[in-house]
Amino acid sequence: MYTQFKALMDSFIPMGVPGFDAILLKDGVPVLRYRNGYSDAENQIPMQGNERFNIYSCTKMITCTAALQLWEKGLLSLDDPLSKYLPEYATMTVRCGDDVVPAKNTITIKNLMTMTAGFSYDTNSPSLRKLKEATNGKCSTREVAYALSQEPLLFEPGSRWEYSLGHDVLGAVIEVISGMSLAEYVRHHIFDPLGMTNSTIGATDEELESISPLYSFDLSTNTRKRLGHIDYARIHIGNHFLSGGAGCISTLEDFVKFLEALRVGDVILKKETIDMMTTDQLTDEQRSTFWWKHRCSYGLGVHCPLSNTDNHFFSWGGAAGAEPLIDREHGITFLFFRHIVGMNNDFINDALREHLRSLL
Repeated sequence: MYTQFKALMDSFIPMGVPGFDAILLKDGVPVLRYRNGYSDAENQIPMQGNERFNIYSCTKMITCTAALQLWEKGLLSLDDPLSKYLPEYATMTVRCGDDVVPAKNTITIKNLMTMTAGFSYDTNSPSLRKLKEATNGKCSTREVAYALSQEPLLFEPGSRWEYSLGHDVLGAVIEVISGMSLAEYVRHHIFDPLGMTNSTIGATDEELESISPLYSFDLSTNTRKRLGHIDYARIHIGNHFLSGGAGCISTLEDFVKFLEALRVGDVILKKETIDMMTTDQLTDEQRSTFWWKHRCSYGLGVHCPLSNTDNHFFSWGGAAGAEPLIDREHGITFLFFRHIVGMNNDFINDALREHLRSLL
């Protein structure tokens, strides 16, 4: 039954993917586990199935889940101003052409979750460069959030959708409310309850050695190269920065437990909360700037179905190719891990999604 699906995944290897690991569950039961290629291409070490990968922006799903746990406990409201928890955001500015003007709107918690706060994804902005220099690259999550408040917003909060560092700021909010680091909170309230023993937010210098080799691909030259662990630290802004937007390291068998918890509900979040998380949260104006506005929309940390389509998947993928897909209506949980940045993720992920839809 899955011969064609395996062939599709195998076809990514000649394109430059060094190796992959995949799992498909139907109603919680694994119906396909398949891997091919190398985790370490230079040393020809085959994919074993227990590799730890940078899952990058898949982390956003975890961070939003953590924030929604606090929401369920009544510890924050989606309509709360961000400045209630991070006072430096009480007075913001907006870039308007060559000018910088006072912001009229207040950033809310919902703005952070829906990518409508006005932030950019510039990890090398003047305020962050200054912070990295001042801390010798050891800036904390809270310090990064403060530095971002010194930058002008790209637009008035709530006026459009823009992929950004908003979930990294949300991570700082979680730290303030919980009194724990983001890594500690997620471990105690998500990873430990689900038995995700090989997952962390962030990594010590010693732990970096446990991560599977990371690769990059240059589409212009059609070449692949191996990246060092220093690239991990560079992408994550600082050594002490716990990125709520891209900082999780996990294994396939660990992360699929998290996905299953979201599919089933009433495990780490109530079913009703997951309903809200996976419901279109964008206004027409905000949706007009969403990347895939013609086929889906954006909920709270995930892309989600439009009401007028037969697409039932929700998820959010990662820059190195981690692609989770959850279909609650059909009982489908799918996870595909590769560890290479710079490839055409949309092409690969669209092919995976379309084949899964053909199996429903």
